[in-house]
Amino acid sequence: MKKLIFHLFMSMFLIFIVSACGSSSDLENKVVKENKKNEEASNEAKPKKLIIWEEKGKAEALKPVLEAFEKEYGIKVEHEELEIATEMYERLRRDGPIGNGKAPDVVTFSHEKVGKIVKEGLIQEVKVSDEVLNAFIESTIRGEMYQDKVFGLPKSVNTSVFIYNKKLMAKPPETMNDLYKMAKELRQGNVYGYYAKWNEFHDGYGVMAGMGGYTFKDKNGNLDPSDIGLNNKGAVKGAAYIQKWYKADLISKGDKAAIEKLFSQGDLASFMSDGNSFSERKDTGFAPLPELPNGQPMKTFMEIKGWHVTAFTKHPDWSTKLVEYLTNDDNAMQRYEITGEIPPNNSIKHNAAINENERAQALSIQIQYAEPVPNIPEMNKVWGPMNYAMDDIATEKAKTKRALDKAVKTIKKER
Repeated sequence: MKKLIFHLFMSMFLIFIVSACGSSSDLENKVVKENKKNEEASNEAKPKKLIIWEEKGKAEALKPVLEAFEKEYGIKVEHEELEIATEMYERLRRDGPIGNGKAPDVVTFSHEKVGKIVKEGLIQEVKVSDEVLNAFIESTIRGEMYQDKVFGLPKSVNTSVFIYNKKLMAKPPETMNDLYKMAKELRQGNVYGYYAKWNEFHDGYGVMAGMGGYTFKDKNGNLDPSDIGLNNKGAVKGAAYIQKWYKADLISKGDKAAIEKLFSQGDLASFMSDGNSFSERKDTGFAPLPELPNGQPMKTFMEIKGWHVTAFTKHPDWSTKLVEYLTNDDNAMQRYEITGEIPPNNSIKHNAAINENERAQALSIQIQYAEPVPNIPEMNKVWGPMNYAMDDIATEKAKTKRALDKAVKTIKKER
């Protein structure tokens, strides 16, 4: 009996020891992984400083993050603000190759420029773990990819949403058919129910893509510029639906300022626009765009801004470390709180600050259906012909199929 009790006690003791060792081993693995993460750039000498270029007007959001990075890693980070569309690009082309100490390590660009600046040798591949990539909305990472490689991490994302006057619409319509009825009922004199810049390709694409059109065929993550779907059955059907609104005189005319004035004075009930383009007011509502007649969401174009490591940096690993740091969940939300720009991180789905803000929530939902503007250089050949086509369709100068066929023919010819 004593032997039995002894063996039972020893068995329990051994089980406890093994379990404890297992826990210790798990803890050690966790520590090793953490150390590895913190020292992932240890094979590269730590620089005294890094240089980052931010877009004009955004330094307020950047400064606290850079200060935290400097404190954690002991690396000074200098920043400069430049106009993002042209100045940033021109300066990088000029200062980068010279190597005069003025070239930045990290820059920000719209994802639409990625293909162009990769081909010109201005930025390099960003090599990060799958864990880092999986923290972002998948489509925003696609927008930062070119030829199967990731060339940046997204910092903000934007697309068009439905903006409406709560005094004229008690709630946003769920479908475009409902909106069409509302627009007809409201239409009189200078009063309109809805506005969308469908006479231009950027806004018109959301309808055509939702009906089955596409710009370039996505083949295993790569866009094929030889396969254009802007005159297929879906695109033609979408263009015909757009023309229906113009034929019924339901789309008001005017530039952005004129449209916002109409909306402000109560002569326009709703419009489709960039979520950041209109200031929030008490009587202004924001919602995802209504469902199309075929039951599908409007697949609006998505614009992504990202952080990129330049091809001229002498510290690619530490520059990548900085890009990761700038775009992690905490810093992405801190940026949102200062700039109002929507983070591209998956974590926003569960964030109270996003869910309690009507504009942010509308954007976060619509982003799920949006498509990144193609970032390959061939996209530059699309805008002109398609803008002409959409204008001809809106003004009824041409039948939809004929206008789209002509545009696609021109795009292929210019390629």
